[in-house]
Amino acid sequence: MQFTEENIAAIFGHEAAEDEDVDRLKSYYLKGHTFSQVSNDLPLRVLVGHKGIGKSALFRISMEEERLRGKMSVLIKPDDIAGIGDKEEDFLKLIREWKQGIVEIVARKALVSFGLLYDGVRGKLNEYGGRLIDFLQTTLKAKNYADLKESQQLILKDFLSTGRIYIYLDDLDRGWQGQRADIRKISALLNAVRDISSDVKGISFRISLRSDVYYLVRTSDESTDKIEGSVIWHSWTNHEILSLLAKRVEQFFGRHHETQTLISLSQPILATKLDSVMSRSFKGKGSWSDIPTYRMLMSLIRKRPRDLVKLCTLAARAAREDGSEVISTNHFNRVFEEYSQGRLQDTINEYRSELPDIERLLFGMRPSKQEKRASIGYSYATDALLKKIENIQQSGVFKFANGKAADRQSLAAFMYKINFLTARKEDGDFIVRRYFEESRYLSQKFADFGFDWEVHPAYRWALQPDNVTDVLIHMKPSAE
Repeated sequence: MQFTEENIAAIFGHEAAEDEDVDRLKSYYLKGHTFSQVSNDLPLRVLVGHKGIGKSALFRISMEEERLRGKMSVLIKPDDIAGIGDKEEDFLKLIREWKQGIVEIVARKALVSFGLLYDGVRGKLNEYGGRLIDFLQTTLKAKNYADLKESQQLILKDFLSTGRIYIYLDDLDRGWQGQRADIRKISALLNAVRDISSDVKGISFRISLRSDVYYLVRTSDESTDKIEGSVIWHSWTNHEILSLLAKRVEQFFGRHHETQTLISLSQPILATKLDSVMSRSFKGKGSWSDIPTYRMLMSLIRKRPRDLVKLCTLAARAAREDGSEVISTNHFNRVFEEYSQGRLQDTINEYRSELPDIERLLFGMRPSKQEKRASIGYSYATDALLKKIENIQQSGVFKFANGKAADRQSLAAFMYKINFLTARKEDGDFIVRRYFEESRYLSQKFADFGFDWEVHPAYRWALQPDNVTDVLIHMKPSAE
């Protein structure tokens, strides 16, 4: 095995699905349990999940499958909706503006996909009372499409007979700052698509939102309770992520497997499929001594495929520097700090818009000298966690971007929500970890649920760069 940049990308994939060739993405994409919950004919699906968890990849695969089945789909990106509702203060009028804007965008994109440049779309839509499907079917029937590709002919024929269209709104939280105007904008958008999908038969909306964005909107606007039943939380089990990694490695070597076949295998058997690229055992210290490499990987990623891609890519580059044909314990050890720094910086960049002083909060979670001496490290009972945050607050008051002062409970909830903190419970030599997506209300009142709290292992080398080699000794692997 030669770990060239091309081979590394071919094995582990691209960090961003939107930058990946769609055929390559299809070849190694693993449909987790979330896929079928989103890709269906229901009128509204809101896909919620952290950045890097695979929302865009899911949408891209779903759209490609619909194209191959001869179904019409439209993708709406942030640039398409720029300016809608920026000046409207009345919430009901804001919803109406969103409804008009979305229908117009969809109509224009649908016509352009068949080579039509149609001026005055809004005026024509008004003649049809805003009835999008009626307008498109009537307009498309009146044209000659002899020059269309066969795939486009199939899509056109299906749409004219069924009137079904799938509309994807992706990456809408770009530029999100968590301010009142941002919350109102997303809330109005959700209300608008709900109204459209309820009124117009044949339209299926799929919207992706970061979990923190949806959480703020949901807790700030009571009207969003009406879409709660349409929300799908995108999450992965560690078993699915290990299956995904095994599929990518096997795919690289020309060995093809059905997704369900891989998922049905036990983790030790899945791990044998990684032997071509990495050592089977991780020769760490303490609880990490001679454990399966896959268990180390699953413990250090935040149940996000992008984390796995990043960690394996960095280790593969370290292996290349040594001229090694497999990734070994030494190669992982050399990149833990860089991997950790990247995850911390990503988190700061992603959530600074919501908590401007997030960097002071997260770095304040470093263990004090007293905590190190007591071997407390990064784990806290609820009372100890709140006391730790109280000590950090002594250097200055924290305020969210919406102007609300942050007390220690809200700061703890914020860190849990962004996966900086995870809920934990001891299970012998391993740890059972719970993430925000799995137990969203676990931290709301900080009652005794039988869980303690810990800083996620992915961040610890960045918080403790002066003692990199000892970080593993003071934590345990995940139970799965």
